[in-house]
Amino acid sequence: MRLGPDQLVFWQHGFFKLNGTIAFTWALMVVLVLGSWLITRRLTVEHRRSRLQNLLEIVVTGIAGQIGEVGLKSPEKYLGFLGTLFIFVAAANLATIVPGYEPPTGSLSTTVALAACVFVAVPAFGIREQGLGRYLKSYLEPTVVMLPFNIISEVSRTLALAVRLFGNMMSGAMIIGILLTITPFLFPVVMTLLGLLTGMVQAYIFTILAAVYVAAATLSPRSEPSAPTP
Repeated sequence: MRLGPDQLVFWQHGFFKLNGTIAFTWALMVVLVLGSWLITRRLTVEHRRSRLQNLLEIVVTGIAGQIGEVGLKSPEKYLGFLGTLFIFVAAANLATIVPGYEPPTGSLSTTVALAACVFVAVPAFGIREQGLGRYLKSYLEPTVVMLPFNIISEVSRTLALAVRLFGNMMSGAMIIGILLTITPFLFPVVMTLLGLLTGMVQAYIFTILAAVYVAAATLSPRSEPSAPTP
């Protein structure tokens, strides 16, 4: 049993290797880009709209609403980044219904890359909202003694974000694989539906945590809103 798509190698030449993580990630990105182009090429404000546009509006409105509930006053400023995170993680997990597909979120390299994007975006949004001086000053709050602890907090929560998603997705895939091996004719549909539900929950949690970190960086004094736990 493979522990993740990294162990699925399609091609290798020396140090260069095309594994499942890279292949499935790029395939997913192509599908998402083409899908977004197909949905948005005929947007209209008229009463009669396509089903795809209605679905898109529901998704965008829902993500914006969740961002607003976290504490970000202008959700549209962060919708592009946080919405992309949610759609990518959710699509990566939902695509497990495709035979032969393995979600790239089951690879630590993918989750670390996503967490790194959050790590860069948090100070970027914070500096944009507060200014460089005020944002850097927030690391000294409530006292100068907290500077190293605030820095460690920034790094540790990024690592936790990556490991949380990776661990949940990998463990879920392993459990489902074991159960399907033991009882291949009894639980396939149920386990597949459970895996899809788990994937959506993890996409939601990852996005909400990213929104919480962004909200903490854009608020002053330095404080973190509450967030759901998996």
